Amino acid sequence: MALAVSLRKALFILLTVTIFVLLVLYWNQSVLKPQFLNSAHEKSPQSSPRFKEYLIPIEKQWTYKCAGDKCVRYHYSDVVKGEKRVPFITCSMTCGEISLWPHPTIKTAVSTKSLKFSMDDIQLRLDTPYKVVEKHFRIAFDLFLKDLRHIQRLNLPKRSEQELEREGEGSAKNAGDGNGDQARPLKGNASDKKRSKRFQLDQRIKGSHAQYGENIGAASILSRAFGTRKQCDIDSFTVNVVIHKFSDMHLSLETDESYQINTAYEKRHYRVHISANTFFGARHALSTLQQLIWFDDEDNLLRTLSKVIIVDSPKFRYRGLMLDTSRHYFSLEAIKRTIAAMSHAKLNRFHWHITDSQSFPYVSKHYPELASYGAYSDHETYTLEEIREVANFAKLRGVQIIPEIDAPAHAGNGWDWGPKHGLGELSLCINQQPWSFYCGEPPCGQLNPKNNNTYLILQKLYEELLNATGPTDYFHLGGDEVNLECWSQYFNDTDLRGLWCDFMLNTMARLKIANNNIDPKVVAVWSSGLTNTKCLPKSHFAVQVWGASSWQENYDLLDNGFNVIFSHVDAWYLDCGFGNWRATGEGACSPYRTWQNVYKHRPWERMRLDKLHKRQVLGGEVCLWTEQVDEGQLDNRLWPRAAALGERLWSDPDDEHDMDVVPQDVFKRMSLFRSRLIELGIKAEPIFPKYCARNPGECI
Repeated sequence: MALAVSLRKALFILLTVTIFVLLVLYWNQSVLKPQFLNSAHEKSPQSSPRFKEYLIPIEKQWTYKCAGDKCVRYHYSDVVKGEKRVPFITCSMTCGEISLWPHPTIKTAVSTKSLKFSMDDIQLRLDTPYKVVEKHFRIAFDLFLKDLRHIQRLNLPKRSEQELEREGEGSAKNAGDGNGDQARPLKGNASDKKRSKRFQLDQRIKGSHAQYGENIGAASILSRAFGTRKQCDIDSFTVNVVIHKFSDMHLSLETDESYQINTAYEKRHYRVHISANTFFGARHALSTLQQLIWFDDEDNLLRTLSKVIIVDSPKFRYRGLMLDTSRHYFSLEAIKRTIAAMSHAKLNRFHWHITDSQSFPYVSKHYPELASYGAYSDHETYTLEEIREVANFAKLRGVQIIPEIDAPAHAGNGWDWGPKHGLGELSLCINQQPWSFYCGEPPCGQLNPKNNNTYLILQKLYEELLNATGPTDYFHLGGDEVNLECWSQYFNDTDLRGLWCDFMLNTMARLKIANNNIDPKVVAVWSSGLTNTKCLPKSHFAVQVWGASSWQENYDLLDNGFNVIFSHVDAWYLDCGFGNWRATGEGACSPYRTWQNVYKHRPWERMRLDKLHKRQVLGGEVCLWTEQVDEGQLDNRLWPRAAALGERLWSDPDDEHDMDVVPQDVFKRMSLFRSRLIELGIKAEPIFPKYCARNPGECI
């Protein structure tokens, strides 16, 4: 009898220790915990401090039903007893028009049925012959899983994002650049190009069967043991990715960014098939797949749609966002957060306006004096290694970094050290008064076009930045707001327009030397009264047009054969509308540019461009100049307004009824996208009261 009691005690202790070990293994994997141990932060929202600020409260008192392609809200106490509560996001994802941002362009068909699953079900099957693509995409997939953990409100794994980024840097060195031919855009027939409304696709699709059951691990064992698996509709969630055509890991204006997604559900196995010609197309597919997955706070599980068919490709090659880091300094964390949000909106160019007359925060390897004289402080600078870090971060998210050292204007105190070092006057008119005569904003400063050392320094700066950001077919030389009055004080017997031409051609030649004697395919400059001068070769130069969309320069530049990037101040300047920051003179633009203003701006249509001229439009860019913006306002100045440009340039939806009215379904999709940004830690401003978000169509 005593032996039996001792044996029972030993077995009990052994069982307890086994369960404890399994729980430790389970927690260390940072995947879905059993429901009785974790109720999606409902009881303990402090369990993930990093995201506490951004959690969207669970609305237990409300349930939603789909009626007439709209989600209608009911008080949960009024519904039939025993009927399950339906969260707003689950209703929104299965009711009416597909809730993706930007909207796919070629073909879209999705089911109304959703399936429950957990994080530990997801696995990747990657098929590509290119090692460099494989290494980068596996890291990108880890980042995709990281975002899903944020959405599901789980703790992050021990493998930090910084480790993933460093692995990305190492993979580029080990696998090479992977240069390859460029791809042709994906084509579809006329009927495919129309947007399709949601329709039922819940029938099972027969096809080839993949192997399942890899990498279940302790977490999956526990979820089965505790019954969480029984609540799921999916036992294995396999993402099959095929990238066969091109190995190039450097985004260019010719990169094929198209992709296709097709899903199938059979016998509790869910398969996602992604096909793309490039890493960048497959990366966009991940962004779309992420939006097709959401957290259901009633079941405490993730959900996705049972059947999805998407064929997608962007309308414009250049979809940019410009951030000025000279007037105010922005930390690497803030810049990375901006780039991460860009990837979700399928914006693909981060135009980094690093320097201006107010500060020169870049610490040059060859000329550290520029930052020593020009930075606000030692702590408000960017090193070459930090720029390389940002570039690697961006590449994994399908974004290219385009650095800009503004020249010849907007070159102030950072250049005021030449005489002390025997290099002569590198810049003229520095701090000259009255400043309004010699520059657009204080302090003044404009590079000396007749000092060869000026060009040598620019060459070294270009060389460093190209080394940090990688090979490119597009480089921005600046050229903003050149003031001829400044130069006329020193060169009054010279053709000043010709002097400007000489400066731009000299800098272009120096850029070629810095780029291993290769001319970038496109060299960009800001528009001004000088850019239509005949000296700039239209075969190489593109003009970023910042003036009003009604100005004649828009037509003149196109007629003269220049490619253009539109950044019209009356639509795509996000710093406008916050009042004058100076006591006198013009120090602000107004009014405020709403997300609707950004979204409805279609200059290629309003200008009635023919097909030839429309081909000269490379794309567009929203700009955030930072006279009145620092890190505290960055997110809500950019988002979700910059995302409106994302859909305009990716999808370019037609103005079916009115060029100035945004359709109701766009409000719904924008509101949901803004909520997704909030889930991921982006402090995007709301587009209307929460009541309107939860009662679609009522306020519009």
